[in-house]
Amino acid sequence: MTQSPTQPQARAQIEIPAAHPMVMLLGSGDSLLRVIETAFPAADIHVRGNEISATGSAADVALIQRLFDEMVLVLRTGLPMTEDAVERSIAMLRASGNGTGDGAETPAEVLTQNILSSRGRTIRPKTLNQKRYVDAIDKHTIVFGIGPAGTGKTYLAMAKAVQALQSKQVSRIILTRPAVEAGERLGFLPGTLFDKIDPYLRPLYDALHDMLDPDSIPRLMAAGTIEVAPLAYMRGRTLNDAFIILDEAQNTSAEQMKMFLTRLGFDSKIVVTGDVTQVDLPSGTKSGLRQVQEILDGVRDVHFSRLTSEDVVRHKLVGRIVDAYEKYDNEEGRNGRNGK
Repeated sequence: MTQSPTQPQARAQIEIPAAHPMVMLLGSGDSLLRVIETAFPAADIHVRGNEISATGSAADVALIQRLFDEMVLVLRTGLPMTEDAVERSIAMLRASGNGTGDGAETPAEVLTQNILSSRGRTIRPKTLNQKRYVDAIDKHTIVFGIGPAGTGKTYLAMAKAVQALQSKQVSRIILTRPAVEAGERLGFLPGTLFDKIDPYLRPLYDALHDMLDPDSIPRLMAAGTIEVAPLAYMRGRTLNDAFIILDEAQNTSAEQMKMFLTRLGFDSKIVVTGDVTQVDLPSGTKSGLRQVQEILDGVRDVHFSRLTSEDVVRHKLVGRIVDAYEKYDNEEGRNGRNGK
């Protein structure tokens, strides 16, 4: 029985500039170093002074060396590194190294791109797909952000809308949602029309409060600078000089989607967000978001950004839940086709 030859070992010596204290690079109590060691179990990583040595397979050592280079670039901008940022950086470098990324964007470029700074915090993309989604919004008039819950598709679109308003690229923001969800219908809800639609629009208000001074929001809404309304209110209008976001678009019918997209006016931008796995429409009604991907595929100045469970930026368990449901749905679909 022949034994496979042992893989040749590679070694790299990485010198960290003295300007960056090792605790910032390795984390408090070496927490960031432990994340790296867990990600590369077959490699040996040793720290001595401001030098880091890595021994292992050539592929692992090359990735570890690139990872520390990227971490230093992030620290150079004054931003801290976190365990989450290190894990995402490793995932990006591996995707690029496996040929699944085009290598155009580096982890440092993704993690240091500022979209909006407000109330002491800065909103940035956290994954490569999120950065490409944000860049697509800059480049195209109509962008569809399609992906599961927690991927930041609505939040990032709203940050871009506020950025566009503050930089005077547009004169108003229009946020809209179809008021059909989870089996509830407006007619069965108590209160005035505003009371009835408020629960459907509340997530949009919550995001606005993260990005603007809460005291300014009523004034901006009273002036028409910001409008939050159900999708039905868009009918018959032409929306000029506006940044328009349609959220929860999987709950639009085909007719509603066409109506909404044809509201586009001059000097406006549209972002449509949704999750095609979470359709709450009545049985037999086709989702406008599912259909529009076939209709507008390849149309110039229309872009489809697709986010996945790897782009979930909530609790890590959310990503695993999304994957589990996707696996279940795929198996159910196969069983249905096989007549089981």
